[in-house]
Amino acid sequence: MVSFIDQHRATYGVEPICAVLPIAPSTYFLRKAQQQDPTMRSARTQRDDELGAAIQRVWDENAQVYGPRKVWRQLRREGRRVARCTVERLMGAMDLRGAVRGRAWRITTQPDPAAARPTDLVDRQFSATRPNQLGVADFSVPQQAASEMRESRTGLSHSACRSRVQTTASGLGQKPRS
Repeated sequence: MVSFIDQHRATYGVEPICAVLPIAPSTYFLRKAQQQDPTMRSARTQRDDELGAAIQRVWDENAQVYGPRKVWRQLRREGRRVARCTVERLMGAMDLRGAVRGRAWRITTQPDPAAARPTDLVDRQFSATRPNQLGVADFSVPQQAASEMRESRTGLSHSACRSRVQTTASGLGQKPRS
């Protein structure tokens, strides 16, 4: 916004532009003063400028392949005390990225959009004439996953659930199922 105000300040003046934009004139003048005298900026901003130069230097010295973790370790070896999250933040702001060893997947084929698609073998009809008429469910939960879901829901293992069902069934005078 400061650059926009600078571009149009000769034509309209600062205060009328600030009345239209969501910025106070005092904020504009403060930013202009900080551009003239960098010592007026916050301590974090001043330190970020120093660290940004050091990060850029380390990144360039290492063929621009170091990521935040390696840049952070190199800065520590040089005696600079800086948090790794700070290095990550500044590298992100400076648009610096480390080299990536590979992709998680490779695209080996390109589908032909004109090719015929397989037919619907289960003859699904997704046309409902009223709300809640059709429902889709997936009952292919493997036994292990079902057991884990039961344990997370009830806090009981499979054997504990079975013994509880048998106890309840015998208490009701029913023969427990095996």
